[in-house]
Amino acid sequence: MTFVKLQPASQHHSAPNLTQPFPWRAYLLMLPAVGIVGLLFGGGLVLAVLQSIGAIGLLGERQISLIAYQAALTNPEFLRSLSLSLYIAVVATGLSIILSIGLALLLRTAGRWASFACQITLPIPHLVGIVGVLLLLSPSGFIARSLYALGWVQSDQDFPLLVNDTANIGVLLHFLWKEVPFITLILLAVLRSINPAYEMQAQILGATPWQRFWNVTLPMMRTGILSSSLIVFGYIFASFEVPFLLGSTRPRTLPVLVYRAFTDSDITRRAEAIALGIILSVLSLLMIVAYSWLVSRGGQKRQFTKDA
Repeated sequence: MTFVKLQPASQHHSAPNLTQPFPWRAYLLMLPAVGIVGLLFGGGLVLAVLQSIGAIGLLGERQISLIAYQAALTNPEFLRSLSLSLYIAVVATGLSIILSIGLALLLRTAGRWASFACQITLPIPHLVGIVGVLLLLSPSGFIARSLYALGWVQSDQDFPLLVNDTANIGVLLHFLWKEVPFITLILLAVLRSINPAYEMQAQILGATPWQRFWNVTLPMMRTGILSSSLIVFGYIFASFEVPFLLGSTRPRTLPVLVYRAFTDSDITRRAEAIALGIILSVLSLLMIVAYSWLVSRGGQKRQFTKDA
């Protein structure tokens, strides 16, 4: 009797995966949203560029030039406003990341209430938070009046200035209140998806709690940290209402400087204000691209070192 060895069908023919969607279908599904955003944002951006270079005159005249950009870049307040915006964005993002990492580690083993608690501040508008900061931290706020009632301060002048101050402490506190729960929510999801076996193996090999955190847990949190910090940094850098109501009056942040120039009674400054807005958009885009490039480069270096 002769036996015939049957080969698996997979060695002869590979069955097509009918469940895998075609790549172009995903792009087609994105077209409506991308089209609306592109039409509204892209159309406004093109119109702003044309107005800033004089192709569309505000007073009827048309003279293409880069005078508005020259006036914006040579404005003595421009560099001070840019430095202040970077200071607020870097400090607020850095502190939010540090506090969120610690809070996420503390709440890692907590129940669902931890994720729910982190979502409480998310739907609250920034303007509501601004009002809360003013009611609490202003010289006539709740804390100052409570200290005065206790006899710890003699007048509101003795209470430290935490709103509209040069250090922008009120702005930083507001962003910490708003962004720490947001980043913690993301990091909690990342931490709960990490296999605890890695940390257990490190503990068995004699690693200290700090070594387990630094060499095992933190690298696995890297994706969540970088993605959330990019979102928070981009938002804070371009934020207007918080530094406008809680920040210092001089110098102003770059978005506030754009608003002041745009609402100036001298309508001839309108082109300069539009140029400042375009410069702000370009700077935000460049910083996001540079940040993403540095992050990807750092990841490639770590992978190369690990493989070596």
